Amino acid sequence: MQKIGLIGGLSWVSTAEYYRRLNRIAQQRLGGVTSARLVLESVNRQDYVEAVIERGDEAAACAQILAAARGVEAAGAAFIVICCNDVHRFVDEIEPVLSIPFLHIAEATARAIRASGLERVALLGVRKTMEGDFYPRILARHGIETMVPTEAERAFVHDTIYAELVKDVFTDATRQGYVRLVEALASRGAEGVILGCTEIPLLVRPEDLGVPSFSTTDLHCEAAIERAVAAG
Repeated sequence: MQKIGLIGGLSWVSTAEYYRRLNRIAQQRLGGVTSARLVLESVNRQDYVEAVIERGDEAAACAQILAAARGVEAAGAAFIVICCNDVHRFVDEIEPVLSIPFLHIAEATARAIRASGLERVALLGVRKTMEGDFYPRILARHGIETMVPTEAERAFVHDTIYAELVKDVFTDATRQGYVRLVEALASRGAEGVILGCTEIPLLVRPEDLGVPSFSTTDLHCEAAIERAVAAG
């Protein structure tokens, strides 16, 4: 099995879920008491937030991710998994200067949506995910249209992620808010919904929603183990 390089800490909540899911999938796939071969470089989220939110310094934020990527590269990882959706906006800039590739979360998600036969899906996440171009661009290559929530809906999702989910706070009131939001998106034509923040699947379950949902955390972890086993 190849060694997986994780970039985590963005937040620690979803990073812990990545570790759990990767090892569970590895054990299910290979049996016995198998665990995944991995190395983790954990970014200090506070430093990242200060760069991105407080200073609006995308270059500084990108430099933090590049340093983490070089750390797992030096530790012998065969490929890199970023345990966060919106940080994938830096992949195109960082990947050319590394000797190992990224396993892109949007690619793993797009393949799963295409396999399900859906053609129009809503995207939930922080603002830089919902308002960025990497998901629509990658989904479009697979023949899938991206539906972005309204400004008020984007504010609700972004604010609850930052104020609650990344702090390991999950409430029924917020869960019900997401359920109502997905219902509204479905009424406007969304055939499914991408849970495009790695903390959202910890809040809402597939059975909570009236349309198919795509947990980017689960899909990313499944793709990582598939790649590590196939090539290792």
